[in-house]
Amino acid sequence: MIKKIILTIFILLLGSGVALFVFKSEPKLNKNFETQKAFFKSHPFRLGLDLSGGTHLIYKVDTSVVSADQVNDSMEALRDIIERRINVFGVSEPVVQVQHGGFVSGAGEQLIIDLPNVKDIQKAKEIIGQTPLLEFRVERQKGEPITIKPGPDGKIDEKILQEQQFVSTELTGRYLKRAVLEFDPNTREPVVSLQFNEEGSKIFAQITKDNIGKIIAIYLDGEMRSNPVVREEIPNGQAVISGSFTPAEAKQLVGYLNSGALPLPITLVSTRTIGATLGESAVKAGVKAAIIGFLLVALFLILLYRLPGLIATLSLCIFIAIMLALFKLMPVTLTAAGIAGFIISIGIAVDANVLIFERVKEELRSGRSIADSISAGFSRAWFSIRDSNISSLITAIILFWFGTSLIKGFALTLGMGVIVSMFSAIIITRIFLGTLGFAGEGKVARFLFSSGISK
Repeated sequence: MIKKIILTIFILLLGSGVALFVFKSEPKLNKNFETQKAFFKSHPFRLGLDLSGGTHLIYKVDTSVVSADQVNDSMEALRDIIERRINVFGVSEPVVQVQHGGFVSGAGEQLIIDLPNVKDIQKAKEIIGQTPLLEFRVERQKGEPITIKPGPDGKIDEKILQEQQFVSTELTGRYLKRAVLEFDPNTREPVVSLQFNEEGSKIFAQITKDNIGKIIAIYLDGEMRSNPVVREEIPNGQAVISGSFTPAEAKQLVGYLNSGALPLPITLVSTRTIGATLGESAVKAGVKAAIIGFLLVALFLILLYRLPGLIATLSLCIFIAIMLALFKLMPVTLTAAGIAGFIISIGIAVDANVLIFERVKEELRSGRSIADSISAGFSRAWFSIRDSNISSLITAIILFWFGTSLIKGFALTLGMGVIVSMFSAIIITRIFLGTLGFAGEGKVARFLFSSGISK
């Protein structure tokens, strides 16, 4: 009995703490949000494109440059590269998906990109379409003639003259394994460390061996970024790009180099901006629907089951608090479909309580005590709850695995709701009812239970 009371108090405190976290970490719910600790500020709700506003881009992909059996793999590689580039841009929870065949017949392969809360659309498009070119050039041989035409003013462009002093090598960004942002231990300036793959390491080793004491110029998109002097052969395939970078510029360069060149040419065919006003109205409508649904469910439970119904409502409140906290902590990007999945999961949570209460009702009618009826009711209802929730969970997994991004949002919140609802119904409700059931078999206790269940 004491253990059950302690567990009940602990669950109530846990639920209160979770609800407090949800309240404090949301600007729209907390007027003092700006004065909160960094932990709370870093966990607001993440809203999808349809709720927060943003940009919807459609790119047409030219697959004629690859064979038919390589189209799918090339499209997946293209999607991964675009995702990495967008992440470098700092967009929160972008959605990049492949649309096979486009929206209409004959439209070809398309890439659909959703960028929530993006203000600078032009910069985002530049980052998506940019193809960085990394080159390593060596000094020309002494005495080798250079032909440079003077400009209209009769003068020679110093930049062109500098470029002509170096010749391209076989080593390019295609041999790059990875790029890493580092800081010079002496100057603390940001530098970009390069690591080539096995083939690139061999080429780089040969280039450094043949050019000891000479400059190897590192060019990015035709512009010299660094011109280190080779002191000795470098067999491990490592190089460093320096050149007065800011940390932000070096980080962006690392992202460009790691993303590499696009495997397929892409062309922007459509841009659509979703305003924040439309998103805000959708959020308000979803929240309103959730509140009305919860109040109707709570009223139904209390009127039909009295005290057990009140306990189920309290358990449902804790269920909602846990779900909202998980949305923030994971974090889950909430869309209109995701909110719908969450509302449905509230009904699933209630369904488990109804099964339990009906089983308890049967036990009370047979003459058992309250405590025994509760224990037997939960045991007998478990199999029905288990089977119904597993079938719902399988459905959610299938929808998430094969569905589009819109369907995935619905499936994710629904699946999370199914799992948490089992915890709230089997654990929380059982502990609450067990605590009251063991409190005694007096007339008041019997009336409170029997008036709501046994009739």
